[in-house]
Amino acid sequence: MTITSTNDAGTRRGPAVAATGRYGRGLGRQHVTLGDGLLSDWQLRNAEVTVPHTLEQLSRAGNLHNFRRLIGEADGPYRGRYAFLDTDIYKTLEGLAYLADDQRQPGVQEFITESIRLIGAVQAQDGYIGTFYQATDRTKEPWSDLTWGHELYNLGHLIQAAVALRRQSGDDTLLEVAVRFADLVWQRYGEDGEPRYCGHPEIEMALVELFRETGDERWLCQAELFVERRGSGGLVHSIFPAEYFADHVPLREMESVTGHAVRMMYLAAGATDVALERGDAGILAELERLFDDMVAGKLYLTGGLGSRHTDEAIGDRFELPSDRAYAETCAAIGAMQWAWRLFLATGRSDVLDVFERVLYNAYAVGISADGAAFFYDNPLQRRPDHSQRSGAESGGEVLRRSWFGCPCCPPNVIRWMAELQDHLALADDHSLTLAVLASATISSPALDVTVQTAYPWDGTVTVTVDRAGDGPALVRVRVPAWSGAVKITLNGVEQSTPIVDGWLVVNRTWLAGDVLQLTMQLPVRIMEPHPHLDAVRGTVAVTCGPLVYCLEQCDVGFGVDDVVLDPAAVPGDHHPQVNGQPEDPVDAGIAVPVTSAPTAGRELYTEFRIADESPATDPPTARTRAIFTPYFLWGNRGAHPMRVWLRLS
Repeated sequence: MTITSTNDAGTRRGPAVAATGRYGRGLGRQHVTLGDGLLSDWQLRNAEVTVPHTLEQLSRAGNLHNFRRLIGEADGPYRGRYAFLDTDIYKTLEGLAYLADDQRQPGVQEFITESIRLIGAVQAQDGYIGTFYQATDRTKEPWSDLTWGHELYNLGHLIQAAVALRRQSGDDTLLEVAVRFADLVWQRYGEDGEPRYCGHPEIEMALVELFRETGDERWLCQAELFVERRGSGGLVHSIFPAEYFADHVPLREMESVTGHAVRMMYLAAGATDVALERGDAGILAELERLFDDMVAGKLYLTGGLGSRHTDEAIGDRFELPSDRAYAETCAAIGAMQWAWRLFLATGRSDVLDVFERVLYNAYAVGISADGAAFFYDNPLQRRPDHSQRSGAESGGEVLRRSWFGCPCCPPNVIRWMAELQDHLALADDHSLTLAVLASATISSPALDVTVQTAYPWDGTVTVTVDRAGDGPALVRVRVPAWSGAVKITLNGVEQSTPIVDGWLVVNRTWLAGDVLQLTMQLPVRIMEPHPHLDAVRGTVAVTCGPLVYCLEQCDVGFGVDDVVLDPAAVPGDHHPQVNGQPEDPVDAGIAVPVTSAPTAGRELYTEFRIADESPATDPPTARTRAIFTPYFLWGNRGAHPMRVWLRLS
C-alpha cells in the first residue's frame, strides 16, 4: 500500500512534512540539529534515561499486554483503569521515531517493531483499533460513548506516531494501519456520516498532519468537521458540564478558553491548523483573541494553565492560586502546540515569548533532573505541611512520581522532548527565521547556519553562515520582549538595525563565514501580579529572561513563608556560569538579600490597623542571603517548602 493520495479534483499532491506559515515552512530534524546547551542536554537525558524508564513502566503497566491478549499471546483481563491506555503506546512511538536510527539506544527499535506488529495484528477488518472495546469481556460497545471513550483521541495519537515514523525513517507500516482506521472514521463521521465528535479533542491536529503527509483532502475536511461541530450538542455530557469538553458553544462564539485545560489546548491547536490550511481569517482572528485573553488573565507566571484540581480545568479569569495550581504538564505541552501553530499562522513574536515561557517553566518542571520522575500537576507554592501526592492518587512519592495510573504526561514529555528541534526555525527559498533561540546547525534553501548561544542563561546569540546562495537572503531573528538593550554586530561591525515587532531582520547577499551576533541584556526582573489576582496580591516574583525563579526552604536560613523581599535588593543582572542543565540548581541561582518577618502567634484574622498605630505584624528580625533557583529545578533536593511569589517589604 502506497500512502500518496489523489484529491477530488484528481490533482496529485506530494507529502509536505511540515506546516507552511507566514515565514515559511517549519524545519524538522532533517534540517535542524541541536548544539550544546540546555535543550540538547534535555534531549540527551530523554534518550538515555526517560525513554528506557518509560518503556519499563509501560511493560509493568501492561499496555502491550492489552494488545497481546486480543490475539491469544497473553492471558488475563484488560490491565489499567482507563479505556484510552493504547494512546500511551502511540505517544511513546511518536517520540521513539526520532531515536529509531540511533544505535546507542538499545531496545528502542525492538519496541517499535513489536508495537507495530501488535497494533496491526489487533486491527479489525473494518479498520477499528481499541483494546478496551475489542475484547470479548468488554463492558461497552465500540463507538457507544464518544464522550468518554477516547477512540478518536486514540486514533489521533496513532496517526501522529505513524506520520512521525514515516517522516523520520520512511517506514509506512504503521501509517497504512492508521489510514485504515481513519477510513472507518470518515465513513462513520465524515461529510455523509453522523455529525459526532470526540469528547477529548486531539484527532483534529493529527488529521491535518495526515492531510499534509498524504495530500488526501478527506483528512483536512474531517478535521474541519470535528472543529466546527463542537458546541452543536453532539456530545452527551456526563460527570462534568459542557464547558469541561469545550462543548458549550461553537468555538467561533467562545468568550474565553475554559474547561479541561488539555482538551481546550488541543482543540485550539487543531483549529489553528485547520485555519492555517484553509486560509480562514475569521476563525484565526477568534483564536488570536482567545489566546490573548488566556495570556492576559488565565496563564500562570510560569506559563502553567489550569487552576482547578477537581476537573483539571482552566478556571475563571484571575483565578490563579499558587498552592493549588493544577497546571498539568500535558496542558503545558498543549499550550506550546497551540502557540507554535499560532505563530506559524501570524508570525507574532510575542506568541513565541509565551511558547518559551511555557517551555522553560511549566513544561520543564514536569520532569525530574534525573529524567525518571514526573509531576502531573505543577504548583507555584509548596507549604511546609503539604503531603498530597502528585497526580491525585494516594501513596507513592510526595513530589514527582515514577508513573501514574493515568500516565498521559510521561509519554507526552518524551515525544515533545524528542521534537524540540522541530520548533526552532522556519524557511523558504529566500529567508531563514530563527524563532526559538538555541544552539543548532540549520540547513535551509537560502542559507546553512550554525547558531551558538548559552540562552536562556546568557543573551548572546551568534549566527555563522556556513553556506550561502547566490542572491540576497533574509535572516530573521526573534528578540524576546523581556530582553533589555540589544547590541548587533555583523562581521564585528556594530549595526544600527532596529528591532521591529520583536524581530531583527537582515536582508543581504550573504557569504560563507559571515557572522551575525546579537548581544541581549537579560535583566533580572521583579514581577508583580495584576490587582485582580487576589491569591498573590501584595507579593512579587523574580524572573530573568524566560526563566521564573523560586525560593526553596533549603536555600534560605529561615521559614520560606516568613521571607520578605525588597525589590531594591535584587541584583539587576544575572550571569550564571552554565550552559546546559546545571548539576546543582544553586549554580544557576540568583543571590538575593532577604529578611524574615515571622508571624508566629498571630491570629488567623485580626483587626486592620491604620498606619500611624502599632504594626499588625512583627518587624523583620533576621536578614540573610537567599538563593533563588530556576523554578523548573525545584523539588529535586527533597520535599522542601517552595514559593514563587514572596511577600513584599
